Formats: sequence, structure tokens, C-alpha cells
Amino acid sequence: MNEIVAIDWREAAPLPRDAFEAAIRAVGAERYHDKHEFHKLLHGGKLKKEQVAAWALNRYCYQEAVPRKDAAFMSRVHDRELRREWIHRIHDHDGLGDEGGGIERWLVLTNALGFSRDYVTSRRGALPATKFAVEAYVRFVVEQPLTVAVASSLTELFAPSIHRERIAGMLENYDFVDDRVMAYFKRRLSQAPRDSEFALGFVLDNAKSRAEQEACVGAVRFKCDVLWAQLDALHHAYVTPGLIPPGAWRPGEANV
Repeated sequence: MNEIVAIDWREAAPLPRDAFEAAIRAVGAERYHDKHEFHKLLHGGKLKKEQVAAWALNRYCYQEAVPRKDAAFMSRVHDRELRREWIHRIHDHDGLGDEGGGIERWLVLTNALGFSRDYVTSRRGALPATKFAVEAYVRFVVEQPLTVAVASSLTELFAPSIHRERIAGMLENYDFVDDRVMAYFKRRLSQAPRDSEFALGFVLDNAKSRAEQEACVGAVRFKCDVLWAQLDALHHAYVTPGLIPPGAWRPGEANV
């Protein structure tokens, strides 16, 4: 039997810039949640309305966590120019002025699926695993070195393709979905590439040692795990075997 040997990157030479970027992108090719069975069912029109509703309700927890992790990140940044660049991420989700932001657009989706705003924003009906996963992401960004924290956002590199697939698949396959309901994903088609381009450049410029580079690649893996874990929980609770934990939303409940 082959023995697993831990690799010590402290003495290894840094990867060239193009090889470092390729290592980051390879994580998406291997681990991004577009490969998850729940994702395939969702986009292929194979889910019932209540299963789509469960996905939207739980995914709200992630949407709500994103501006919190960005605010936590900014609280650690002394570079004013980096804060000025990063703050638009909070505006994108929380809104600014008359612009309601991505969270408001997500609430349009959950409303169309039968949930009240108060029920969604309370997160009462979300799966325990969902809440643990998204809070682990916030904590990761709080605790890790800044460059590694930025790297955890690089799943955005892989997001536009999944958004395009989601828009086309859900509009084609579900009669309870329309252009207004899918507005969140349409806006992210332009926001995600802008955000990921900046973040990728920052990581490539600032991860100087091989150990830092490997930590950044590991951060992308971690973020993919966060996204994957959410779909695992949804599939287990609402598809097969259908074991919904106590306190989580159950199809047909009236208290939403």
C-alpha cells in the first residue's frame, strides 16, 4: 500500500505566475459545484417546485453571508485603495441608495417561490449544515492572511458559466421562473468577472512564496467545499433520502 507523504512547501521555489494561475483554475475544473448532482437536477428541470424553493431558501444564507465576510475582510485592511476597490462588493449585495442590491434580487426569487421576506431573512428554516458552512466561510476570511482570504473568493472565476447555465435551464424548465425572478444571476454575469479579475491579480501579485501560493490554492479548494457542502445538505434533506432535520423548512408548512 502506498504511504501518503505530507509535502513541506517551505523550501520549494515559488511557482511561475502562469503555473500558479493554472493551479488555481484547476481547482474549479475538479471541484466546482457545477459537478454536483443537485446542481444538475436543478438546471435540468428535474426538481419539484418545493425542492427548488428549499434551494433558494438555503442559498439565501450564503448570499447574506457574503457582504458580512467582505466587511470583516475590510476591517483588517490598512490599504485605503484596497478598501476602495473591495467596498463595491458590499454595495453589490446590500445595495446603495435606490439600488436594492443582490440580496434584494434574491428575495424576489424566494418570494416567487412562496416564502415571506421575514421567514427567509430570519434563516429559521435553513438547514443546520447550510448555516455551519457559510459561517465557516466568514470565519475563514476573518482568520486567514489577507492574500489567502482574497483567494477564497476566486470561485468567482468559475461562476459566469454556472450562471448562464442556471438562467437558461431554469427559464426553460420551470413555469414559476421568469426574467424578473432570475435578475440576480443576470447581474452577476457582469459583476463576477470584474471581481474575480481584480482578486486574481491581487493573489498572483502578493503570494510571494511557494507556501503562500499553496495556501491560496487551498483556499479555493476550501471555498469549493463550502459550496459543495451546501448542495450535499440539500440533496440529503430534500431529494434522497429526504431526511429533513428538526427545525428546517418542510414542504407544505404554512409558517413562512
